[in-house]
Amino acid sequence: MKPGTQESESLADALAYESLFWSRGRSVAGVDEAGRGPLAGPVIAAAVVLPEGVQVERAGDSKKLSRTLREELYAEILTKASSVGIGSGSVQEIDKHNILNATTLAMNRALTQLSEEPGHVVVDGLPVKKLEWEHEAVVGGDGLVHSIGCASIVAKVTRDRLMTRLALRYPGYSWEKNAGYGTASHRAAIKKLGLTPHHRITFGGLQYELDV
Repeated sequence: MKPGTQESESLADALAYESLFWSRGRSVAGVDEAGRGPLAGPVIAAAVVLPEGVQVERAGDSKKLSRTLREELYAEILTKASSVGIGSGSVQEIDKHNILNATTLAMNRALTQLSEEPGHVVVDGLPVKKLEWEHEAVVGGDGLVHSIGCASIVAKVTRDRLMTRLALRYPGYSWEKNAGYGTASHRAAIKKLGLTPHHRITFGGLQYELDV
């Protein structure tokens, strides 16, 4: 094997999906979200467009990466990407419209924030019914499509940072550690301290638990 061949093959494998569209002169926006399941905080979506042939090594499904590595990769993605868009669905929108519709709002907002019109949009998971862009959906896309993996990291880090800031305003819920997810300590804090404006009333039986 010639020197550099293995590295070239690895790069080609990581960018296999994007290369199908780059070869036709079309850019690719990978889209993913973070925060569909927590009891508190918004849902965040990110859209990432990478320049042709550009890879962010070790980027992939954010859930499988350490917090430290996610932070490192987040900075690298923002440096290397040709465009990044971030959108959110608020707690009020989640409670009013449900989490699926709020997630769609966040994705639409993220795509709108891109500085360039993507030639192709690909999202993680199943097709998004009310997404305003024609798109393809890939189940497990955050581990299979590089641009989705990058979007997964951007969305996760953005949301974690937000929850850490909110934890300073609302101490006692450990959002800097649990990011608003329904851990035992978080649920115990809700029973002790009550709900905040950032809790999702429609999630996890919160109102029922408080009424008991």
